[in-house]
Amino acid sequence: MGAIGGLWRWRHNPLRRATDLVEAWVALVALLFILVVAPVTGALVGGVAQDALRQAVRDQRAARHQVTATVVRGLNRSTLKADPETSTARDARSRVLADWRAPDGTAHRGRVLASVDTPHGGDHFTIWTDAHGGVVARPLDSATATTHAVLAGFGAAMLTAALVEAGRRLVVWRMVRRRYARWDRAWERAGPDWGRTGTGS
Repeated sequence: MGAIGGLWRWRHNPLRRATDLVEAWVALVALLFILVVAPVTGALVGGVAQDALRQAVRDQRAARHQVTATVVRGLNRSTLKADPETSTARDARSRVLADWRAPDGTAHRGRVLASVDTPHGGDHFTIWTDAHGGVVARPLDSATATTHAVLAGFGAAMLTAALVEAGRRLVVWRMVRRRYARWDRAWERAGPDWGRTGTGS
């Protein structure tokens, strides 16, 4: 709105310089880009991210399987190296030595995180594995995928708006620098005669 007001203010002002009008037009164009291009960019990026994440959800659901594991014995927390990507809630789970059967029928034994507070031999819990029984993370769910897509779209819109504003500021900065340079040259020409009555007449 300030850009529109600036254009209107400079419309018939006798003190208006050409650079003032250009500066107001640059601000108006930047405002229109922020109001139109940034949301469109966000929507496009969000849509592409949504499609990619939905495909990832489908692929993970097809490749990952939930199987039942049986506790062999509990493990000391220091026995199993902590995963740097492990969440706090997951750290609260118990580390155990467990047996499970893969979707392809092969038997496996390994150290895993069990969703039981105090594990005892013979307790059952579920884990996610690939087709060959390797332990994998839970597949991405649709709600999380949608949240990530929305955040990607919002981030793209904000980045576009920031780039437009940065471009506007750069253009205005260069215009101001040129204006100051012209003023300096004008002062240099007028400087020797400044303050002397009748000089140059």
